[in-house]
Amino acid sequence: MHPAPAAPPPRTSLSSSLPAPSPSTDAVTARVSPVAEAYARMTEVFPSLTVLMEAPRHGDGWVTAAGLAAGGGDLDAYLAWDDEQIRRDYGQPARPDVVAGFGLHRYAWPVCLLVTVPWFLHRRVPRLPVGAVSFHRVLGRMTAEVTSFACLPDDPAADDPGARVVADEEALRTEVRAAVAEHLGPVLDGFRPRMRRGPRALWGMATDEVTEGLWHLGRLLGEEERVLRELALLLPGATAPYVGGSDFRELAVPTAQGAEALPTRDRVSCCFFYTLRPDDTCLTCPRTCDADRIDRLSAS
Repeated sequence: MHPAPAAPPPRTSLSSSLPAPSPSTDAVTARVSPVAEAYARMTEVFPSLTVLMEAPRHGDGWVTAAGLAAGGGDLDAYLAWDDEQIRRDYGQPARPDVVAGFGLHRYAWPVCLLVTVPWFLHRRVPRLPVGAVSFHRVLGRMTAEVTSFACLPDDPAADDPGARVVADEEALRTEVRAAVAEHLGPVLDGFRPRMRRGPRALWGMATDEVTEGLWHLGRLLGEEERVLRELALLLPGATAPYVGGSDFRELAVPTAQGAEALPTRDRVSCCFFYTLRPDDTCLTCPRTCDADRIDRLSAS
């Protein structure tokens, strides 16, 4: 028995209907990037997200990270999708800050994987400033224009023209935190006026997206225990600008064989989904008590 996935629940899924990834162009371009193998492996276990190794796309449903960070018309159009989806699925409008929170989560959760998955699988950390990424939420695709990455001295890709060799594992973890912050910082600034939250709350949300995205992928890869150890080192709780840490703990969940210790955590941030469904909080929501978590994990 395993805990429910630490992924965006149905209300925050990337799409309700995703086509199969296209193998043609992606397969050709994937061979040239030191992080492409990690992205391909991610798509194998999580088909809802495909990464194209190319420059940002525009139009036809694509939104650029730079457009979101600018906080103007691109962000308005992006959030209009969330507003419509909430009205359709829940039969009521959400507060503007709740709509913005859903929209940010739906972007930040997958974009953090662009950094954390190559690190987890191959110890390679791409740098992806906001000018290097675009997102098509309906197709479940992101573009990533990777021109540089950090790696360890013994990495076979250390001689790659885009490689930046760092001394050790802790230095590489510093690169992960810096790469995510470099990308998310401007995006958080773009969303901030819509969300009515300060920097601390927004960086708490970033902490949760890094943690729960990789947690979910680790489970899909069959490496949950290792990912929990890695996240404890990556986000120990005192790594500005991040707020809080991964902070996993265990719950004793009844099973047919007696009980099983399963991991959980309390999110640093809250998505305010309870404003739409008060009795249906996230499994890791700080408003969800352990008794309810145990009941829901047992049922799953």
